[in-house]
Amino acid sequence: MEKFILNCAVTGAIHTPTMAPYLPIRPQDIADQAIAAANAGASTVHVHARDPETGIPTPDTNVMGEIVSRIHANSDVVICITTGGGMNMTVDERIAAVPIFKPELASCNLGSMNFALFPVVERFDQWEHDWEPAYLKGSRDFIFRNTFGDLEKIMAVFRASGTKPEFEAYDIGHLHNAHHFYKKGEIASPFYVQFVTGILGGIASTIPHLVYMKQTADALFGNDLAFSTIGAGKSEFPLAATSILLGGGARVGLEDNLWLSAGKMAKNNAELVEKMVRIAAEFGYEPYTPDETRAVLGLKGRAGVSM
Repeated sequence: MEKFILNCAVTGAIHTPTMAPYLPIRPQDIADQAIAAANAGASTVHVHARDPETGIPTPDTNVMGEIVSRIHANSDVVICITTGGGMNMTVDERIAAVPIFKPELASCNLGSMNFALFPVVERFDQWEHDWEPAYLKGSRDFIFRNTFGDLEKIMAVFRASGTKPEFEAYDIGHLHNAHHFYKKGEIASPFYVQFVTGILGGIASTIPHLVYMKQTADALFGNDLAFSTIGAGKSEFPLAATSILLGGGARVGLEDNLWLSAGKMAKNNAELVEKMVRIAAEFGYEPYTPDETRAVLGLKGRAGVSM
């Protein structure tokens, strides 16, 4: 069978507790869902931290440490720590966990953008926590900051930590931002990028847009390209399957999508991973193991982390 990288984004910073009773909030629950996702076939797990009482995204490195140490002790999955954080965090707060835990992978967002979540507020009349509607409504005037200066700072932290960037491109221009660093030799091969589609403010989740992202990345990075795709919400599985057929990887998880199928919520991340494994198998594909992923991406290995 052909192989692909299967990412699982476990909890994120977009969905709030009111939206789904299955969204993991406590450190133990986030870690346990990540471990179960790995057992179901995930090659890597993408980790955010949340306040265990309220569920609001938190930059608290003690909380992140509790999550990643539990995953590391119970699974050989590749751990990817977010530096996207949440809308309530500064750039310095977003990158604080990387030099402490020195993960094999960490996300690196490639450009500043409008990142709009406010339309979802209209779907709910009552909220579990007061922070939720304020957090979401605040995105109407929110700019997700990732300037060239920020990227220089973030990538310097990655180099010092031996951490490979999992770049995230929300639009075509973000790929050109990355090429600015690539042509100066500041990005090691392979250039690993997630095409993020379906966020209001970025490129839409359509197959033509995904193909255009892939064609642009091919032109800029050639054989040095390794990619995966995120389709937000109901686009998760169609875009993931298309990405695999284009020669890339796929990302699923409760960060991006709460639904297993129409009208049926996913009860955990492992269900989403299992569905993606089944879909891929129909086309003759299976996920890379964590160690195969390490070899493909040139990661430093478990012995180099501080978890």
